[in-house]
Amino acid sequence: MNPSHLDHVNLTVPADRVDDAVAFYRDTLGFELEDLDAYRAGDRPIFSIRLSETSLIHVSPSEEFEPPAETHFDHVAVVVEESIDGIERELSDAGIEIEREARDLKGATGTAPAVYVRDPFGYRVEIKTGD
Repeated sequence: MNPSHLDHVNLTVPADRVDDAVAFYRDTLGFELEDLDAYRAGDRPIFSIRLSETSLIHVSPSEEFEPPAETHFDHVAVVVEESIDGIERELSDAGIEIEREARDLKGATGTAPAVYVRDPFGYRVEIKTGD
């Protein structure tokens, strides 16, 4: 096997908090959503957050949601084009608490600065620069 990229991850959220997912991922972080209207119309069981041309986060609303435990999920890492200072400023302006900062995290594409935040459901999201 020769993998080329991560296609998607799937996060479960409470069925009654879809608007919180939209507010965090689209309105606060600025990611585009796909199939939200189809989900709300009952035509699809999930909707998606588009991270790039080749990467998605599927969002699966569920009545049986259980918050993530550290032993089950640690984080999703998203590379963005802004500088670390720009990321920190955007998060601060949006009232999002930065849980952890790191200036030299190693990832799939090399070492770069990143910050960690929590979404409304307890998932940790690493926002990493493309530097």
